Amino acid sequence: MELLTISKAAKKLGVHPNSLRNWEKQGLIKPVRSPGGQRRYSMDELNRLLQSGQLTDSQEAVVLYARVSTKKQADAGNLNRQLERLRQYVIESHYRVVAEFTDVASGLNQKRHGLTNVLKLAERGEYKKLIIEYPDRLARFGYSYIERHLRYCGVEIVAIAEKEPEDAQSELVRDLLAIVTSFSARLYSARGGKKVRQGFRGLIAEASQSEKTEEQQEEAD
Repeated sequence: MELLTISKAAKKLGVHPNSLRNWEKQGLIKPVRSPGGQRRYSMDELNRLLQSGQLTDSQEAVVLYARVSTKKQADAGNLNRQLERLRQYVIESHYRVVAEFTDVASGLNQKRHGLTNVLKLAERGEYKKLIIEYPDRLARFGYSYIERHLRYCGVEIVAIAEKEPEDAQSELVRDLLAIVTSFSARLYSARGGKKVRQGFRGLIAEASQSEKTEEQQEEAD
């Protein structure tokens, strides 16, 4: 009997591998385990699931999107924990995951690979809800434009938390300083422009030092 890996089984069903994990938790499908503990699926089991009528259109197709600003945050596990919270929400809501996308970039970055894929799938009509943790994970500015575009594509944004946690404030400060610095750079050749630019560089340095001090205090505690 041929056994398929979770990725091949998901491809056969036209779903994301997370859907199979969710269905297993709901008792809809029972994989077998390889000697190494990996999930394996038989075609008989997949056909049984399809013919059972248990997979209906009531399971809305969704996409998960998570973002952190720096590699340091990603290495600390912040990105993975954010994804896990989104996955738990999906399980509790009985949604069907089409894809998961992530970015390690500023919320001001308009060329994020993950966000680009979110928009592409929406434009192709492949899902109905975009699940994020809170609005600023999707975009620091211009959120309403993205929301409007997704709504035009028939996609609703679902933010499972209404506001950022307190430890995200330093990220907001960095983004705001980046904006001001960008505009001040345009004044570089104008009278006093160089002084303005140097002043904001000093503010960025102070913000970075303040963040390092807070991290050191947390480690000491």
